[in-house]
Amino acid sequence: MWLILASISAVALGVVIFLWMIRERGQREMEQHSIGPEELYSLQSSGQGVLVFDVRQPLDLLAYPEIILGAKRLPPTEVLEKPSLIPSDKDAVVYCTCPSDKTSQRVLRSALALGFRHIKFLRGGLEGWKARGYPVEPYKETFHLYSATV
Repeated sequence: MWLILASISAVALGVVIFLWMIRERGQREMEQHSIGPEELYSLQSSGQGVLVFDVRQPLDLLAYPEIILGAKRLPPTEVLEKPSLIPSDKDAVVYCTCPSDKTSQRVLRSALALGFRHIKFLRGGLEGWKARGYPVEPYKETFHLYSATV
């Protein structure tokens, strides 16, 4: 009986270790494809031509109707359906206002799965950017509120 319990425990431990390793690998990949507000601001200030995309949900945009200076708004559902909206051959950064950067990381994962290599997400999103006093501008374009979740 103890042999069966020991075997079950060993298998369970193996599964837990395997899942932990997958999670760690995913976190390392996300860290590799992230950029902090300071680094993004430095790239923009130096004129290196990084493209910035706001991929916030419409309700988030309604709550915070501002955008990083020079950023282009892309609804997350459209980007996930048609990732070619973000050029694959140019340096690009996506950001949102979700806790843990959920939407921008989802867009990033989708782009990486399609072979994009010049894309990163902004750690801390719009809030992290604004907390450092970096420039934003009012978002004045019209947009549609819809209930699609990303």
